Amino acid sequence: MSAEDVSAEAEGRSSLNDGIAAFLADLGRHASPATVDAYRRDLAAFEAFARRREASAVKQIDTALARGFLSAERTRGLAPRSLARRRAALSRFCQYAVAEGLLADNPVTLLRTPKQPDHLPRPVDVDVLARFLDTPHDGSALARRDQAVLELFYTAGLRLAELAALDTGDIKATHARVLGKGGKPRQVPVGRRAGEALDAWYRVRGELAAAGETALFVSRRGGRLGHRAIQKRLARLALERGLPEHLHPHRLRHSFASHLLESSQDLRAVQELLGHANLSTTQVYTRLDWQHLAESYDAAHPRARRRDT
Repeated sequence: MSAEDVSAEAEGRSSLNDGIAAFLADLGRHASPATVDAYRRDLAAFEAFARRREASAVKQIDTALARGFLSAERTRGLAPRSLARRRAALSRFCQYAVAEGLLADNPVTLLRTPKQPDHLPRPVDVDVLARFLDTPHDGSALARRDQAVLELFYTAGLRLAELAALDTGDIKATHARVLGKGGKPRQVPVGRRAGEALDAWYRVRGELAAAGETALFVSRRGGRLGHRAIQKRLARLALERGLPEHLHPHRLRHSFASHLLESSQDLRAVQELLGHANLSTTQVYTRLDWQHLAESYDAAHPRARRRDT
């Protein structure tokens, strides 16, 4: 290969479009499809912004360009959590570019992460959730599938993407193998009630599943049940069973963590079961548990009650 060919190849690899494509391909070797899709959307937004600023090469990424992008997204009305995700995606791409010799350093490290709103997730009350899960259904294949989905979400604290990606071979008698964020595998328990619901689903799964389909949960058409379909089913079941609040997959995950922590007080165990890389992520549930205790104290302690005026 001539010097001109080498130069042309390096020039092509250093274009922003090709650099992002190479990064996503590398990311896909160890991250889940959902993670890759999220990075693709965030970096596509950045590339569109950079193009408007006439920046088409990786080497043109600097602190001013990154700051301008995040500022424009904030002005557009993007929420702090989404802004933080945009920043994280851009920073990881820049880290990749530095490793590949396309950037001298990562300019995003000089930018602060947008401050997140200080709010706590609210779990479903344990007794209310028990009544909801114990509500009888009609025994159809779809109803058995939905019951198994609900029980598995709550018994193992799964993320939506983790449950949707499960195959039949991932489920054992007492545990399941899931792929968490970053493609990191972990084992989660399958409780007795979830095991019973799964057994009931297995007995009728063949009525819906297409030949050769490996997905644990399938749709009416026989293919893998998608993320949006799962979300819609949970919201629909909440209405049908009279749950007096909106239900979504992450709400069941919050409930799993909160109820387990209330009973065990074992933060490390909850961290492992949730698949959190950092204990600080799990510690939000200690704050939530304290909030529950504080409310009970305010309602019950004679010196905490406010006098009527």
